[in-house]
Amino acid sequence: MPKTTDYVSTLFDNDNNPSKVTIALTMAGKALEKGHSATIILMVDGVRLALPNAFGKIDIGAPFKPAAELLKAFMEKGGQLLVCGACLKHNGIEESAIDERFEIIDAGDVIDLVMTAKGSLQLS
Repeated sequence: MPKTTDYVSTLFDNDNNPSKVTIALTMAGKALEKGHSATIILMVDGVRLALPNAFGKIDIGAPFKPAAELLKAFMEKGGQLLVCGACLKHNGIEESAIDERFEIIDAGDVIDLVMTAKGSLQLS
């Protein structure tokens, strides 16, 4: 069960839209820096980012940091990265294949997190 959070960002894209990935990580990281709890939810095609090292090839350049660096800082500061289980199944990705740092959730969890958050950013 995911923990409640102040800030939620839903991300629907993967490395096919590196700007959205970078913005999601940047904003969630900023929420943590400002003292809020923060969560990123990977949905739709974004679940492909749940595979190990998927963030490693995303770098849109200055003034933004590479996605892998942003993810590392996000996770180290207590950020929560969650993955839609139904979206994994729809995309043919086995739950056992995802990065072990990420948690799989269902639609009810998504609704609960979004409805109880103080703020959100939907990158769809």
